[in-house]
Amino acid sequence: MSKKYVEMTERELESMIEEAARALKEKQQGKRKEVLSQMKQLAASIGVAVEIIDGPSAAPGRKGRKVPIKYRNPDNLAEQWSGRGVKPKWLQQLLAHGRKLEEFEVAS
Repeated sequence: MSKKYVEMTERELESMIEEAARALKEKQQGKRKEVLSQMKQLAASIGVAVEIIDGPSAAPGRKGRKVPIKYRNPDNLAEQWSGRGVKPKWLQQLLAHGRKLEEFEVAS
């Protein structure tokens, strides 16, 4: 470790780190703006219009909704199924033993 850093107080070191982090962020933002500008210029040079969305975007697709349960294992109330997707193993086993799906329906 450099002698100059050893002689600095913790607060001085923290201040130096914060200043360096700010400087790094400013450089990265400047570089980002430069690259985005170049991308727009390149697209315009071939007659293409582009829209650059700056920042994180939400994932495409539907937002998940909580689906109410339709079936519940009477022997273990924690085991539930909404009726969507593959039947859970607990239900498959009960049906394989001759039980009926209607037996496990949850009252609405």
